[in-house]
Amino acid sequence: MSSGTAGGGRFREGEPSGRAFPERTKPAARRFAVVGHIEWLDFAVVDHLPAPGEIVTAEEQFAVPAGGGAVAAVQLRRLAGRADFFTVVGDDELGARARRSLAADHGLDVHATARAGRAQRRAFTHLDRNAERTITVLGERLVPRGEEPLPWERLDGADAVYWTGGDAGAARAARRARVLVASGRAPEGLIDAGVMPDVVIASASDEKERAGIATLGPGPRWTVVTDGARGGTYTAADGSTGRWQTAPLPGAPVDAYGCGDSFAAGLTYGLGAGLALDAALALAARCGAWCLCGRGPYGNQLSAADL
Repeated sequence: MSSGTAGGGRFREGEPSGRAFPERTKPAARRFAVVGHIEWLDFAVVDHLPAPGEIVTAEEQFAVPAGGGAVAAVQLRRLAGRADFFTVVGDDELGARARRSLAADHGLDVHATARAGRAQRRAFTHLDRNAERTITVLGERLVPRGEEPLPWERLDGADAVYWTGGDAGAARAARRARVLVASGRAPEGLIDAGVMPDVVIASASDEKERAGIATLGPGPRWTVVTDGARGGTYTAADGSTGRWQTAPLPGAPVDAYGCGDSFAAGLTYGLGAGLALDAALALAARCGAWCLCGRGPYGNQLSAADL
């Protein structure tokens, strides 16, 4: 999801009232999870993207485990204090390293299998002086399967789950949560299982995510489309629509990578906590805005202490 998801604020039309979903658990007992993918990200900070044939020198470089599933899971953990991450890593040292880092460095409860004979998926990201990221993905996208020996029972009755990919068995397990929020990028497992998420999210600038929404068809309670500095729009199942404005940035823009994933996690957390949609989107917007003002996906994510 693009950096365009760092938006939020008040609705102009079709504003819902009351809580989006009933609040069923005490804050200390709430449970949140992500089901999806992970990538090993190599970052290069450059003055500008190289033109065809040009050579540029990176001003800074670093590498972290990331990808939409991992970034959202870390943001959820920072908001909720704890989060489960159901995923797959490569059957190699890089996959093992990614798994260790997410648990040890970011405090996630990582539930992962190593896919036999498959290399860890990687990506390379240029970060330019305008804080924009440009990504090249390397390798196969690995997502969890319901048949794999993961503690799927931990999703039973969870307050909210965010979905970025998996097979039909994983989708059925994720649907046992009270609230299911899904990225529009990978709807295949949901469709195969006949599972409909409560909310589906896409970026207006991401053709694949918008196509995923179309493939899912009608059914989600809300379809949320982010649109960069213009905020974004939602469409409810009854056809009503609304929009929100961008959230104020807490500092200068630094790095757009992970803003959309942080936005999605904030929305998942807000709905799982029983917030009305407008309040949940405002929280999501703050998550995206904060992420934009830090280096890398984890440099400045919103935490519970910031609420």
